[in-house]
Amino acid sequence: MSDDKKDSASQARSTGIVSIAILCSRVLGLVRDQLLNGFFGSAFTGVFTAAFRTPNMLRDLFAEGALSTAFVTTFSKKMKTEGDEAAWVLGRKMISLSLWFMTLVAIAGVLLAPILFRILTPGLSEEAKVLGTWLAQIMYPFIALVSITALVMGMLNSKKVFFIPAVASAFFNLGCIVGGVILAWIIDPGFRHGNVSEKGLTGFAIGTLIGGVLQLAVQLPSLRRVGFRFRFDFGCKDPAVKEVLHLMWPSMLAASGTQVTVLLNSIFASFTEGRESSLAWLANAQRLQQLPLGLFGVAVATVTLPMLSRLATEGITPAFRSALAKGLRLVLFLTLPCAVGLSLLAREIISVIFEHGKFTAHDVEMTAAPLQAYAFGLIFYSAVKVLQPAFYTINRRFIPMLISIGIIVFNLAANSTTVFWLGWGHTALAWATAIGLLLNFCTLYLCMRKFASGLETRSLMQALVRLGIAIAVMSGICLAAKFTLMADWAHLSFLLRCVALGVTISIAAAAYFAVTKMLKVEESGEFLSLLGRRFSKR
Repeated sequence: MSDDKKDSASQARSTGIVSIAILCSRVLGLVRDQLLNGFFGSAFTGVFTAAFRTPNMLRDLFAEGALSTAFVTTFSKKMKTEGDEAAWVLGRKMISLSLWFMTLVAIAGVLLAPILFRILTPGLSEEAKVLGTWLAQIMYPFIALVSITALVMGMLNSKKVFFIPAVASAFFNLGCIVGGVILAWIIDPGFRHGNVSEKGLTGFAIGTLIGGVLQLAVQLPSLRRVGFRFRFDFGCKDPAVKEVLHLMWPSMLAASGTQVTVLLNSIFASFTEGRESSLAWLANAQRLQQLPLGLFGVAVATVTLPMLSRLATEGITPAFRSALAKGLRLVLFLTLPCAVGLSLLAREIISVIFEHGKFTAHDVEMTAAPLQAYAFGLIFYSAVKVLQPAFYTINRRFIPMLISIGIIVFNLAANSTTVFWLGWGHTALAWATAIGLLLNFCTLYLCMRKFASGLETRSLMQALVRLGIAIAVMSGICLAAKFTLMADWAHLSFLLRCVALGVTISIAAAAYFAVTKMLKVEESGEFLSLLGRRFSKR
């Protein structure tokens, strides 16, 4: 087998491993959100979501963004050129520096929370602002934990250990759920008798810290097994540390584009008709978008980045272009059917997952519309996750940064126009985000195509045509099911709803894979082979 084919098979196999691990985390994340919405309703859940917005934004920036991207790029190159011990030295220095700096950030967050929360949710009531400030102060220390977790994850990924770092997020959600429920039961007397109040949210806020500790702790044994030994080392003048920081700040600005857009959406959503509930509706829709994004977009990016970093040491070679193009085709193959399915079955999916307790049919309708917008953006968001880090491996770090700044300006203008001038609701905010992701991807793709002297665009277009045929078949099955199996949805029991939705998704997915296999889509063969052989030897 040629080296390219070996890398391609390894890429698909590793992606499958990471996807399975992340599935556990995303499912538990849905369970956590189900509990919050069911126990407290959309209004209180919206306040909790707003309170966790800043710590969660920094988690996305670090765990899946700037620090991780910059560190993995430098760590992988150092490991290849100077050996493992030199890479471990860099790891110790970065952990020490991050622990010191992010602890200061967490302390500042706690002290400034009364100001920050009001800035980020200006349209909420005074009672909501007071509650949100208290919850935010509890959750800010999570930032220090996640920065260390990002570095540990990066080192393990660079050593080709993918499963444990990916499944660690499941322990975060498990800590949130178990810790949150137990503490809510202790803190809120009404919680014990089914009369839940906002006091119980304090328990779930503390649960996020418990989850953060578990997410880090579960990875430490694996890190020790690959040879890492920690001790404090504050040698910040190390050239490799400077290189990480040099890569990190433009990477942070670039990766912050989507996160700043989410913050902007929170600010503008607080002025829409739904107020606190709008925050929960958007967050629930985004959570469902994050499921396939985490399963496939982040999974492909996690596997592709260390590979690209190693290949980039030899310049932009055919192997580099092939690996990047392969990553894009693979992520499109996996996310396109998810996006179409989420859009066509939005109401049914949200109803089955969230329509329990205090989450009503009205909440379902208000969540379904933004989910359809986020489903459209999912395709481009996943591709950006793969494409954006590639710029840092070839020392073109300012390109994604400038593009992200442009997207932030676009979203700010679009949100201001739709909310304040046109008086539209929260769904318009989701569509602005989706269109921004489309513009982000297109610009990044054209730039990378120029720098790399081609990006196998013809192969990508041919794959998209074949995928389009499979998507059409899958869409027909979903629409047929909506008018037959699920035609009388409002009068179906919960069990029958689950069966009808499960059968529809299963048949549609089987049809998609069957058609892509028949049309000889390369990624289909690899993915199905992976499922059949699971984790067989290379």
